[in-house]
Amino acid sequence: MSDLVTRTHLSPGWASCIAMAYLAPIHRPSSVRHALKIKLLGPDADCLVVAKANRLEIYAQHHDGITLAHTKAIYGKVTMLEKLHFAQSPTEHLFVGTDRYMYFTLSWDNESQQLCTQKTYIDQSDKTSRDSQTQDRCHVDPTKQFMALQLYDGIVTILPLIGKGKKKGPSEAFSLGEPVPTRIKEFFVRSSCFLYPTETADAGPRLAILYEDNHQKVCLSIKRLDFSHGGAGDPGSANLIDLAARDDLELGASHLIPVPAPAYGLLILTESTIAFIDDATGELTNKPLDEPAIFVTWAEMDAQRWLLADDYGRLFLLMLVIGNHKTKSFQIHAIGNTSRASVLVHLGSGLVFIGSHQGDSQVIQIQEGGIVIVQNLPNLAPILDFTVMDMGNRSGETQSNEYSSGQARIVAGSGAFQDGSLRSIRSGVGMEEQGLLGEMNHTSDLFPLASSSGNAHSDILAASFVDETRVFRFFSDGEVEELEDFMGMSFSEGSLWLSNITGNRLLQVTSSRAIILDLDSGMVTAEWSAQDASPITVASAKEERLVISTGGSEAIIFDLTRDLHIVARRKFSQEGQISCIHVPTICPDICVVGFWQGASVAILSISSLETLRKAVMSDNAVNVPRSVALTQLIADEAPTLLVGMANGEVVIFSMSLTGFELGFRKATILGTQGPTFKILPRSGGLSSVFAICEHSSLIYGSEGRIMYSAVTAEEASCVCPFDCEAYPGAIALATSKDLRIALVDTERTTHVQTLKVNATVRRVAYSPKLKAFGIGTIYRELKTGYEMIQSHFKLADEVMFKELDSHTLYSDELVESCIRADLRDGSGELVERFVVGTAYMDLDGQDVVRGRVMVFAVTPERKLQVVSELATMGACRALDVIDGNIIAALVKTVIIYSLNAPNLTKLATYRTSTAPIALSVSGSEIAIADLMKSVSVVSYTRPNHPGGSHCLVEVARHFQTAWATAVAHVDDHTWLESDAEGNLMVLKQNVAGVTADDRRRLEIVSEIQLGEMVNRIRTVEVEQSGTAVVVPKAFMATVDGSVYLFALIMPAKQDLLMRLQQAIAARVQSPGNVPFNAYRAFRNSVREAEEPFRFVDGELIEKFLDCPAMLQESICKELGLKEQVDVEDIRTMVEGLRRIH
Repeated sequence: MSDLVTRTHLSPGWASCIAMAYLAPIHRPSSVRHALKIKLLGPDADCLVVAKANRLEIYAQHHDGITLAHTKAIYGKVTMLEKLHFAQSPTEHLFVGTDRYMYFTLSWDNESQQLCTQKTYIDQSDKTSRDSQTQDRCHVDPTKQFMALQLYDGIVTILPLIGKGKKKGPSEAFSLGEPVPTRIKEFFVRSSCFLYPTETADAGPRLAILYEDNHQKVCLSIKRLDFSHGGAGDPGSANLIDLAARDDLELGASHLIPVPAPAYGLLILTESTIAFIDDATGELTNKPLDEPAIFVTWAEMDAQRWLLADDYGRLFLLMLVIGNHKTKSFQIHAIGNTSRASVLVHLGSGLVFIGSHQGDSQVIQIQEGGIVIVQNLPNLAPILDFTVMDMGNRSGETQSNEYSSGQARIVAGSGAFQDGSLRSIRSGVGMEEQGLLGEMNHTSDLFPLASSSGNAHSDILAASFVDETRVFRFFSDGEVEELEDFMGMSFSEGSLWLSNITGNRLLQVTSSRAIILDLDSGMVTAEWSAQDASPITVASAKEERLVISTGGSEAIIFDLTRDLHIVARRKFSQEGQISCIHVPTICPDICVVGFWQGASVAILSISSLETLRKAVMSDNAVNVPRSVALTQLIADEAPTLLVGMANGEVVIFSMSLTGFELGFRKATILGTQGPTFKILPRSGGLSSVFAICEHSSLIYGSEGRIMYSAVTAEEASCVCPFDCEAYPGAIALATSKDLRIALVDTERTTHVQTLKVNATVRRVAYSPKLKAFGIGTIYRELKTGYEMIQSHFKLADEVMFKELDSHTLYSDELVESCIRADLRDGSGELVERFVVGTAYMDLDGQDVVRGRVMVFAVTPERKLQVVSELATMGACRALDVIDGNIIAALVKTVIIYSLNAPNLTKLATYRTSTAPIALSVSGSEIAIADLMKSVSVVSYTRPNHPGGSHCLVEVARHFQTAWATAVAHVDDHTWLESDAEGNLMVLKQNVAGVTADDRRRLEIVSEIQLGEMVNRIRTVEVEQSGTAVVVPKAFMATVDGSVYLFALIMPAKQDLLMRLQQAIAARVQSPGNVPFNAYRAFRNSVREAEEPFRFVDGELIEKFLDCPAMLQESICKELGLKEQVDVEDIRTMVEGLRRIH
């Protein structure tokens, strides 16, 4: 079907008023299916290359694990990885194959420290051939002359490896030759491999193929490759000639392992035995396993030892015992349990990488007696379900001001079976708590101190309160002691400022006085207080200068080297009250002062208080500066002046240290309350700024830009750096209730909190009122060779993630769906309930009950209580609620039930095309995602009079074939749909259509190939701001562990973003030089588009920030807009887009 057919009804006039779609990753894919060890970075250095969906990660190896050295996104989902060794190349090259049947080769450029394309992508797609029914495979023969690809059933593609020779040009050297396909009669291939050449073997590599024939018999075929190189313009010819075959293998045979010298042969893994075929004699030797095992992957340790992993996470060591060059026997031992492995890589010296799709990837050390887990690499895949726990507040209100997903907390059901877990996901700057000092209410400020000037670390922490100051001493072993007195400090009043100063002295400023204490004698050496008893309102000091404000209108500067000698004083009658003062470390000649009246900030001379520069921050008299900070955020650039405004806005300037000119003004809203700044030191003479407000954030420099990232700490009231010996690089943080020591990350990362469930978390529902989760789990256990499955519905606490109660389902019953709902209980009142839908595994009978709908209440003791249950004639795949009633998606039917405990009463039904698997409710409309027939929308109507009937009437339908996986309402008459082939579609009903047929069609208004299958879409409510470029509408979670943000682009920015995407795609090349449009174009079994349609890829847009300045200017010139766009405006817009996730 052509692309034109899809959009026949999308007229240009209608399209112009429809918001375009925007997609950005929050958490990138973490599932590992492919990995290998390769000498890529250098000729003598092994590294580990891991493929995670569309990303390549390169890890450096160490004796105690691996560290990430480089990461790169590619245009395509990786389906094959292999290393290529060319005779005269100093390093090995990386072969990459993608799900679009493209392959290319990469090498490492030491000069740029980047991956570079060695062989531009080759498209091997063939619409006339049938896709491989198992998986794509690639093998390099042991002689390193040929590579074999298996992409389609019955076809093997041979690629000769080209080294550097005298007749090879630069473009041909170290590359792959032209692909040459050859046909084979084996179709359903389970495994294949090249055999090692023996000393007496004839010419030509041998390929072993394990396959299933038309009679479901498992057979083995061994073929010899006969390859003829062609001349100029001729790729040559290839034939696979049959050498041997056998059909006496076990039905459970799954993997072939080639055995090198001295044994020479082939190992065959089955569920109950391990077989060895001797290459010389063809003799088959079987060894029964002690207990059955479903092997899933293997890795070679040496010529006689292999690691095997099974489906239950068990790891085995297989050894061949050889005598007189003949196999006597082989031994297999279970050596431990790991995550369920998708790939094994032996890194050397007994260190093994376990790449997992359904659990955390791991690095283990094999040692005598078993294994030790050296390193865990978190993996969220597969995310089967998730819920948005909060959007940065706990009141249930919509998010306001500038949105950031760092403020949102997502709780997901991740992993499968023994690797299953419940995970809290939050993107932001992480804080790891090191210690809790105890409960302390309403701390106003914190100060780090040293008990002696000779101390390299702080060992004293002072906490200021409204009417007192408390001091804590930290010892090197981590012990903490609260002091009754310290060096003559005043403990009876709160402190505005405390710091060490030159001469082994201590400065303390309270609301009534300023004092200097000698740390040797503990005596007060200098003291000052206002003669008119005016209170000190603000204070700030550095080594030699103290600046205070008395009465709010006068500023006084003291010389600390001369015992509080007054250097200058000035009354600010015109500017009005002083709101904040900051003496910067990086510029000792000035101080920065904020004023209430006039909402202004002034740069003053530290010696005379003369105004050097002044800036008005706002026209609104209420919106005044509350905090100021001047520090170096970005290396080799001008310092940054930050001003925190009363409305929650942060205004930044770049400031010259010579003329103190202010430039590059930019404003960002962090919350609704005025932020307070605390400067935290970083390495290299840089700093970050902790902005304390209701949504605390860390402001820091990264890659030449200023970044704002949410901090995972909640309710922080004050912060200070606290680099003590026991907790180096830590901070002290106070909340309204306690005081704690923590380590804070320097940049934003994704933070995951895990509740290990050891079962598949199939469904998740969250109740803010109960502060608890309802989770549906599937537990699997292997007992005496039999697999036992058991489902539960559990109640878990939101804070501790601990299990509160559990309800066990029947032994042959699986949990399918779960929601939290406000239901009418028969009296008309709404009550909160958990609703669970199930399915039965035993479907032998035609009239048996196939599922249940169960309604649970939570008692005051936080226990589950079944208040109603109903047996259904179909599995309940999805649930939702409308008008206080339950919507249940059964096989071929959607039914609305009313709750009248203990009964559920059927109100209305709707017949679907095949099987409904997802529901989305908006008002009175229900969107139904069908397994095969895309999305239909039905309208629910209540009866107008007593005794009338409830109705479900179809009002719109998407008439194309799509294997839907999820659906969500994202705008008026607009739905977002995902399908099983990795596509996203935005469907809109044309309610203003001319004919009735037009009005009931759902038309595609945006589409893109995501490349990952989406399991769940959850809508979010975000208050739209007037300056927003995009409006977030939904989160999406995928099989590969990704979490994406879906948004709609504001009409005024649609053309700009589409043009920007096109310009960047043309200028920024991906590894393999794969075209962006080919990568993101919609594709399913029915049709294939040429480019994404009205969809903007946020990850590509953000690459604009990584481009050199000249390339950025070139991109802006190519936008083709009527008015020339300033590079800085585009950079600011893209930085804002990056902040939303």
